Amino acid sequence: MGRPKFLLLDEPAAGMSAQEAAELSALIRRIASDMGCGVLLIEHNVGLVLGLCDHIVVLDSGAVIESGPPDAIRASERVRHAYMGSAADTDLPVLEVEA
Repeated sequence: MGRPKFLLLDEPAAGMSAQEAAELSALIRRIASDMGCGVLLIEHNVGLVLGLCDHIVVLDSGAVIESGPPDAIRASERVRHAYMGSAADTDLPVLEVEA
């Protein structure tokens, strides 16, 4: 257990403030770098995921709907629709995700 190949994290930012999540992101990055391991992160905090991850796989009802770097995920209409709805779903404008 002293030299893991991967750090597996399931919703580590649940219930955290934005400041706490930012500190967690820095800690995860530092641990991965110091230990030379990969990170598998399951998380609903979109800002944390987009700011921390090099490659993202987005699931909707258990199916992969998008996979790629943060910029591709940020620009994905499928991700936007699955997680934030679309202008056709409501009378509100579609939300944009910023890192």
